[in-house]
Amino acid sequence: MYAERASLLAGAVVWTNTPSGGGPGSVLPDGCMDLLWNEGRLLVAGPDTRAYVTEGAPSTWVGVRFYPGTAPAFLGVPAHELRDRRVELAELWSASEVRRLQGRIAAASDVAGALEEIALERATPPDPVLLRLVAALDAGRPVAGTADELGLGARQLHRRSLAAFGYGPKTLARILRLQRALALARAEVPFAETAARAGFADQAHLARDVKELAGMPLGRLLGLG
Repeated sequence: MYAERASLLAGAVVWTNTPSGGGPGSVLPDGCMDLLWNEGRLLVAGPDTRAYVTEGAPSTWVGVRFYPGTAPAFLGVPAHELRDRRVELAELWSASEVRRLQGRIAAASDVAGALEEIALERATPPDPVLLRLVAALDAGRPVAGTADELGLGARQLHRRSLAAFGYGPKTLARILRLQRALALARAEVPFAETAARAGFADQAHLARDVKELAGMPLGRLLGLG
């Protein structure tokens, strides 16, 4: 069972996932990075460019999902170094510090709350330019026009996006568009209308992007067949 709530950390989400059945799961690209707790370990989920298929036996996971572009400052690592990866936090921070944090979480009565506290303690104020970039692209604004509005050249925008999101602004825009489409489709908006409202050229364009980014057709993704 999956459950989430808004975090005290701006824009972030605290979530738990306890699988009810066997078999691998799939995590879709969303523009975010996560701090994870699983069976006594602290890990980091880097930014995905495609569906991530979980491995191993089903187990309970707890996570803090950072708002797009905000996790690298918390971790001290550019996002592109973690693209499409899941790594132990001890690969990024000192082993002794990670052991201390793992002990703290393991002893907590509220694991999700303890994980959130760590994120809050080490969080830094978000870059307002990146916040404006995410908001514009999430609203369907074109990349070139957004760059002009932010006063950034194409190369500068790409460089900053790699560090903050793990990929360029066009990939971020594509992933955010996918998430808009999924929200509409899950609300039972017809696929053709979903494509138009989310910013796709047509329904075929929506189908291609879902298949490439999510690894399966939209109907199957929604459990329709």
